[in-house]
Amino acid sequence: MNDLDAFRKTAATFVEKEINPHVDDWEANGIEARPLWKKAGDLGLLGLSYDPEYGGGGAPLLYSIVLAEELGKADAAGPGLGLTAHANMATPTLNQLGTPEQKEKYLAPANAGDHIAAIGVTEPDAGSDVAGIRTSAVKNGGDWVINGEKTFITNASNADWVCMLVRTSDEGGFRGMSQIIVPTDAEGFEVVRVLDKLGNRSSDTCEIRMTDCRVPTANTIGTEGRGFQQQMLQFLIERISGSASTVGACDRALQRTRDYMNARPLFGSTLAAKQYPVFKITELQAEVELLREAVYSAAHMVQQGKDVTRLASAAKLKAGRLARETADYCLQVHGGMGYMEENWTARYMRDSRLTSIGGGADEVMLQVLAKLDGFTV
Repeated sequence: MNDLDAFRKTAATFVEKEINPHVDDWEANGIEARPLWKKAGDLGLLGLSYDPEYGGGGAPLLYSIVLAEELGKADAAGPGLGLTAHANMATPTLNQLGTPEQKEKYLAPANAGDHIAAIGVTEPDAGSDVAGIRTSAVKNGGDWVINGEKTFITNASNADWVCMLVRTSDEGGFRGMSQIIVPTDAEGFEVVRVLDKLGNRSSDTCEIRMTDCRVPTANTIGTEGRGFQQQMLQFLIERISGSASTVGACDRALQRTRDYMNARPLFGSTLAAKQYPVFKITELQAEVELLREAVYSAAHMVQQGKDVTRLASAAKLKAGRLARETADYCLQVHGGMGYMEENWTARYMRDSRLTSIGGGADEVMLQVLAKLDGFTV
């Protein structure tokens, strides 16, 4: 067994022991985030590819991708969504571009599981159109004064800080934005409400508001005015990670469905003796294997410093569509029982639908790929 296989076993055990026994309660009553984050931090799962000086593991990005894949196999998608949002969506820019002081104050506790991090980009009037955000930050003395609203913010009700994309100049479009660390205990920061979602119910998703919220200008990540560009690079890691979670989720759903087919009596034999469902499940499994290879290749390209925009976007597009098709067919194979909430297929279908929306909708991925192919859409 090589190191990566051993790590995969550690991640799988974490899911089996620390997530699966609790998901029914978390789905009904909300997740107990802090104990789970701390257990993940104690195992070194929250900063796998980050600087060891700040509690990171210094491992290749592929380890983070394997973790996302194994989290995708959990009995509910919510806990994995929260953990990967923290580790692969809210913290990459801080790890890459943060100052030593920022890393000591915010990244090290996040890697240890003592802090929970969130990413604040989407607004009520600016989702896929990131360049349309209006939340503003104006300098006043040594502080930023932030005003605006964000929505669909994963982890927000439990978060200690948010990696916030805000407008810091009057320049329009993608110009004049910055990424700022906003502590959730800052005066003027408010969680307006926790949203009631179709799926991923064991992950908190919130609306937040900043009203004259004061944050030190020292909390600016990277270069002031380059926040949009920094966020786009952070999105690439998010999309690779999300695609990896989809690989894990589809892989487990197909295995559970094969087990059901082998056990389900039908017309004197079993469902597994019927060619069409067997071939359909086999075809879906083949697509999962291809997506896995794309995700792993993208992780290797990031590690080598290569531009991964095309492959990450293509993988994210495929992940969303494959998640929907897999969930739909697994439910179909289970028939009437698959439609019941007491069966895993119902939750899986609800949870999987987010993949084509969050982290860049299918249509946004198509737009990115079209532009790379020379179209001006």
